[in-house]
Amino acid sequence: MRRLLYLPLALPLFLLLVLLALLFPLLMGEAFRRLGLPPFLALQLLLLSLLGSAVNLPVRTLRREEEVVRVEVRGIYGFLYPVLVTGREERRVVVAVNLGGAVIPLLLCGFLLLRFGSQLTWRIPLGVLLVTLFCWRLARPVRGVGIVMPALLPPLFSALVALLLGGGSAAPLAYLSGTLGTLLGADLLNLRKVEGLGAPVVSIGGAGTFDGIFLTGVFSVLLV
Repeated sequence: MRRLLYLPLALPLFLLLVLLALLFPLLMGEAFRRLGLPPFLALQLLLLSLLGSAVNLPVRTLRREEEVVRVEVRGIYGFLYPVLVTGREERRVVVAVNLGGAVIPLLLCGFLLLRFGSQLTWRIPLGVLLVTLFCWRLARPVRGVGIVMPALLPPLFSALVALLLGGGSAAPLAYLSGTLGTLLGADLLNLRKVEGLGAPVVSIGGAGTFDGIFLTGVFSVLLV
């Protein structure tokens, strides 16, 4: 359980981000207001996402046997010799879903689909497809860490897609495209690669809000 409950940043930086969220709610509040949420609810959603970024909900355990090499010291005729010994060990990778970085953004996407789906129609799947392909090409597997991706490029691209396709509803399209496109392109399409990366926990939503799913959606709206 300890491996599934951890802060996405060092504690001082995480507390600083929470403080900034409390002191400057107007900026984020404006983004959520454009999505049809009242300011008070927007602030609650932001704080819940920040706090929920430390919670990873396990959904699956992957098991894989790997060949390992270790050093053993053996005594031979009274002398000690280091000996390389090869063998096979079972590696376990826990696949989890991050509460603040994936579950909450997906719930908000459901709300936006119900509210703006009839206005955006074909623009939603097209926008999500474009951002998905962009994030899939951008994401890189890193051994011992998981799937990583630059933080600033996805919101810039999703904002551009929303401006080109969204018209008067560019803000909700930016959030939907940025959130769902990052989730699909960076995380779900790369799940097959995580078994060989050696990371004990791979979280969909990554290091909480800082994986990019949550912040890509919010920053996309702000850029629009």
